Amino acid sequence: MASVNPFRVLQHRNFRLFWFGQTLSLVGTWMQSMAQGWLALELTNNAFLVGLVASAGSLPIVLFSMYAGVIADRYERLKLVKICQALLLLEAAVLFWFTWAGHITIGWLLAFALFAGVVASLEIPARQSLVIELAGRDDLQQAIALNSGGFNLARIIGPAVAALVISRFGIAWAFGLNALSYLAVLVALLLVDLPPWRPAATLVRPLEGIRESIRYMRDTPLVAGVMKLVLVYSVLGVPFLVLMPVLARNRLGLGAGGYGLLLSCVGIGGFIGALAIAALPARQAGVRTLVTASYAFPALLLALSLTRDVRVAYVLLLATGVAMIINGAVSNAVLQHSVPDSLRGRIMAAYSFVVVGLAQTVGSLFAGAVARPLGVHWAIALGAAAMLTYGIVVFRKPPFHAAQSTR
Repeated sequence: MASVNPFRVLQHRNFRLFWFGQTLSLVGTWMQSMAQGWLALELTNNAFLVGLVASAGSLPIVLFSMYAGVIADRYERLKLVKICQALLLLEAAVLFWFTWAGHITIGWLLAFALFAGVVASLEIPARQSLVIELAGRDDLQQAIALNSGGFNLARIIGPAVAALVISRFGIAWAFGLNALSYLAVLVALLLVDLPPWRPAATLVRPLEGIRESIRYMRDTPLVAGVMKLVLVYSVLGVPFLVLMPVLARNRLGLGAGGYGLLLSCVGIGGFIGALAIAALPARQAGVRTLVTASYAFPALLLALSLTRDVRVAYVLLLATGVAMIINGAVSNAVLQHSVPDSLRGRIMAAYSFVVVGLAQTVGSLFAGAVARPLGVHWAIALGAAAMLTYGIVVFRKPPFHAAQSTR
């Protein structure tokens, strides 16, 4: 099977600067995510409120991301990403001070999560649609996969560092180091050199722009099929990460260090999966690969829900990370290869609306609500069973069945 160097896309200077800066910043983001979940559990001892904190950061994405996609198609995306990263630096710095000074409450934690979500509702579609400008269309799949690899490399390092920082210096310093990490991506973005930005020749009203993107997704069979798949798998599958503090403590008997190691296993698997996709030519990482990963992801979650053995959980989470990131990266690549540049920001906004917004609001609230009366294992198992059932049904129909037979 033909393959390429998974790091070949780093030959593009702009993407190389962005990738290194973003990956370092994401280490801090994962430190904050791990610390925020653990802090919510310490403040409340309530699985539902742990899920609520996670969902609060994503509620603004549900409310504003589609409009943010119109903005991302109207204005210079690089400048938008710079502004958003600076605001996220400010949020992390203030959260550090509140926690360090002993003023943090569950109410303030929810407020900080909401503010970060408002900023992310614009930053995510702007950043996702910027990738093609940094790496070029020919290397788009490799760039998306390597971005996923950086995300998961940070998922490996961030929780492990956060666990060490929390145990030695206190939980506030995880937020403080995250604030410092945003400087890396801001410096990298300042060094990026793109051709002068040109606004679109015609500007539609925001609501019409949203309607235009919805019509495109509805009337393009492959895009519609992938978006529905992303919706089901994000809402039912991704929230297992939000429940990880509860799984670690209540199901597996672990502390903060063990919780961080569980997240790191997911990250290692995700990094392996991302490199595998980045090493494949675009024609070999299509719908068939997506289908395989989409069967493996829920099957592994079902197995995870049944185990109480920490060592087995580590292995299952490693494999889950591989399947989850292949599912996400290939879905993203199929979408971006299918959409016209004029709609890219809005389609990526719809993607983030589902993957981040609905997954963390609807998905996290549902998972937390089920976990509280029935247990975290039932919350994971029910979501996984529904995902697997959906996959078995949908992959036997167009457009997936036809696409598999031609690739």
